[in-house]
This record gives sequence, structure tokens and C-alpha cells, in this order.
Amino acid sequence: MINQSSIILHLRRFLAGFLLFAAEFAVTLAVGLLGVVGFLALGRAVLAQSVARFDEQAFRWTQRLLGPNSGGWVESITFLASRNCITALALGLIAYFLVLRRHRWYTLLVPVVALGSITLNLLLKNVYNRSRPLLPLVSASGLSFPSGHAMISASFYGLLIYLVQTHIRHQAKLRHTLSGLLILLILLIGLTRVYLRVHYASDVLAGFAAGLVWLVIAIPLLKKMERTVKAQIKYAPQSAEKQLD
Repeated sequence: MINQSSIILHLRRFLAGFLLFAAEFAVTLAVGLLGVVGFLALGRAVLAQSVARFDEQAFRWTQRLLGPNSGGWVESITFLASRNCITALALGLIAYFLVLRRHRWYTLLVPVVALGSITLNLLLKNVYNRSRPLLPLVSASGLSFPSGHAMISASFYGLLIYLVQTHIRHQAKLRHTLSGLLILLILLIGLTRVYLRVHYASDVLAGFAAGLVWLVIAIPLLKKMERTVKAQIKYAPQSAEKQLD
């Protein structure tokens, strides 16, 4: 005879799991939709050339906020989203999960997020074909919209936030502190791109939106692939045994 308390316990666990899944799905969907809508709205404004005043005000605002003589540390911050830096960090993260944690899924997730973000950014730049601002404070080449540094920082450091949230579950203070620092870093990278006049503020905002959308797409897609592969591997030996019988 089935114990009534056991049934109630299983129902509570199922309900808790379902509510958690529903909450995660709703947040993911909301972030994805906001990102897509925000990017398309900015892209439309850029094509219509209706963001010039906003971008010019942002140049002046970042100069007042960061100060006129902040070039040294600003360039150090902006370097943290350069391709060379992200490539080195991604390789280090892959090695960590491959050798120390032996988590093969993350060794696939990291390059997909990093390389996918870079590739998508190049495609979007060629679609919108926006020139960079005049009189930059440092040398910069290529097109402007959306900002590659902003997009890569949102996707890669956003991935680190995801890893922090999923792996540091029993240390809330550490989890929140690390996530807050990573969010601050992402925002600072965006500010430095505007301060250095290598991007318009609208480029940076569009880069953040596109990076978040890519992250929201990549993580669930690869998680589904991981579950599918694990299920096939688990099923394969059973199938082989039946054929031998």
C-alpha cells in the first residue's frame, strides 16, 4: 500500500521542480524578447540616423563620469573584452573544465558562446555597415554597429555569471558578489568603448542586447544537445546487449 505522506512528498517535489522550470523559462524568454526588441529598435534608429543627439550626449557624459585623464585604466578595462584576451580566457576555462572538472559539456559551451558571439557580431556589422565615430582616442578598425567588445563581454562574461550561479549554490554571498562584479565589468567595458570614442553609445547598447540574446539561445540549445547525447549513450549499450541475445 502506497504511503500517503510519500505521495504528498513526491507531489511537492514535482511542483517545486515545475515552478523552478517555469520561472527559469519565463526569465529566459523575457530576456530573449527584450534583447531582440531592443536590438531591432536600435538598429532601426541607426538606419534612420535618429540617434545622433543621444550618441553625442553619451560622449560628453562618459567624459564627465570617468574624467578627462583616465586613458590608462580605461584601456586596461577595454582590453578585457578584446579578442586576444577573450581567446586566452576561453582556452583557460576549457582546460579547467576538461582537465580538472572533467565536464565535457562546458568544454563545448565555452567556445560556442565565445566564437559564436564573434562570428555573429561580424555578420551584424556587415548588415548595418555603420562607420566608427570620428576622432577616436585610440586606434580602431572595422565597422561600428554593434560594438564587438560590448557583445563579446555580454556573452562571455554573461556565461561566467551563469557558471557562478549554477556552481556556487551553497555560498550565496560569494555567488552574489562574483555575479555583481562581473555585471559591473560588463558595464564598464561598454562605458570605456564610448569614452574612447571607438563606438557610439547605441553601438554598445545594441552589442549588449545581441550578446544576451546569443547567450540565451546558446545555453538551452547546448543543454538540450547534451541531454540527447547522454540519452543515446545510455541507450546504446542496452540495444547492443539485446542484439547479442
